[in-house]
Amino acid sequence: MANASGLARQPLDDRLSTRNFERLAKYIYDYSGIKMPVSKVTMLEGRLRRRLRVTGIATFDDYCDYLFNHNGLESEQVYLIDAVTTNKTDFFREPKHFDYLISSVVPELLMAGETMIRAWSSACSTGAEPYTMAMVLSECLGQKQGVDFRIIATDLSTDVLQTARRAIYSSEIVSPVSKEMQRKYIMQAVDPRRDEVRIAPILRQRVGFGRLNLMDDAYAIKDMQHVIFCRNVLIYFDKPTQQHVLSRLCDCLLPGGYLFIGHSETATGFNLPIKQVANTVFKRA
Repeated sequence: MANASGLARQPLDDRLSTRNFERLAKYIYDYSGIKMPVSKVTMLEGRLRRRLRVTGIATFDDYCDYLFNHNGLESEQVYLIDAVTTNKTDFFREPKHFDYLISSVVPELLMAGETMIRAWSSACSTGAEPYTMAMVLSECLGQKQGVDFRIIATDLSTDVLQTARRAIYSSEIVSPVSKEMQRKYIMQAVDPRRDEVRIAPILRQRVGFGRLNLMDDAYAIKDMQHVIFCRNVLIYFDKPTQQHVLSRLCDCLLPGGYLFIGHSETATGFNLPIKQVANTVFKRA
C-alpha cells in the first residue's frame, strides 16, 4: 500500500529470506569479489532498505524478484553494489606508508631519472588516500625542476567517486593533515558557519577519478604505474580473489615499482612477481 507521499510502505517485519540472501550474496561475490557471509544478513537488510524506499518497491521479496526475474539488474546493478560496499577512509591513514614513499620510493625514482611519477589509488573511496598521496608527492617534488606527478584514483562505488571529485570535506576529516600542508593544499569555506574545506586546485588537477571493478580480468589503466596503493580491500576477498586482484595489479606495475597494501593484509604466499621490502610494501622484480 502506498503512503501519503506515493511511495510504497515497507512492512516493519520484512526480512530477507534465506533464498534471497543467498542469491544476493552470490551475485555480489561474483560481481565484486566481496564476501557476504550469513552473519551480515542484518547489515545487508539495513543497506538495501534505502533502495526499496527510492524504488518504491514494497518488500525484499519484490526487490529480488525485480532484480533476478525481470532484468532489474540492468538498471539497479550500480546502486546495489554502492549499497553494499564499505568505504572507510582517512587522510594519512597508515602514515608509515607515506613516510616510506617520501624516504625511499621518491628518491629512488628521482635517482633513476624519472620525470613523471605515476601513482594509482585503486580503492580510493571518498578521495582521502589519493589526495594524501598528492600532498606528499607535491611536497617531495615541489623544488625539483622538470619533475611532475599524476595520480589516477578508482573505486567500485559511484557514490564515493562523486564525493572524491567534489573534494569537499568536513574540517574534522582533514585534521590529520599538518597545519603547514593545510595552509598549502586545503581551502577554507568563505562562510565561517560552514564547517567545510576543499582540496586546492593545484592537487585536484593532478588526480583523475574513474570507476573500476577490481574483479575485471584486465584493468583499463592506460600507463604502467610506479606506485600502486591497494589498501584494506583484500580483507574482503577470499584467497582465490586475492590472487586474481594482486596479479592484475602487478600487471599494471612497472618493474621496480611499488605496491602498498593494508597493514592487516598480506601478499605473501601468492605466485607474484614482487618481493617484500617493508611492512606491507612490495617491490616488483
